[in-house]
Amino acid sequence: MEQKRVLLLLGPNLNLVGIREKGVYGTETAADIERQVREYAAGLGFSCDVFQSNHEGVLVDKIHEAREAYDGVVLNAGALTHYSYSLRDAIASVSVPFIETHMSNIHAREEFRHTSVIAPVCAGQIAGFGKHSYFLALEALKYLMS
Repeated sequence: MEQKRVLLLLGPNLNLVGIREKGVYGTETAADIERQVREYAAGLGFSCDVFQSNHEGVLVDKIHEAREAYDGVVLNAGALTHYSYSLRDAIASVSVPFIETHMSNIHAREEFRHTSVIAPVCAGQIAGFGKHSYFLALEALKYLMS
């Protein structure tokens, strides 16, 4: 059986996790969390790539690439979650499952964060568990792909 390929796709400012807003995102660096996500994915039998960009169009291109390169995507679109219809349309055009993921509980933060324009085109949403949100999203992908 061929190993499933998954992508952890991270949006704007998520490269600064561990540096910015430590009360919201914690003190572990983005690189440390990415390494742990790769290890967790390997334990589930996945090959996991991680890609981060601060540019919306680059993220759209990566979503388009996922159509043929990946079996599932864990997506933390950061603030783009709340207003990027281009990300929403890109996700809708790709037939692999996407799990919308957030380290913080977006529903317990500022009002503008309560609405996700990408949620309707994702298989599900996981938020509020810090780095463990990514692990839970990988578990969800395993369930969806079994």
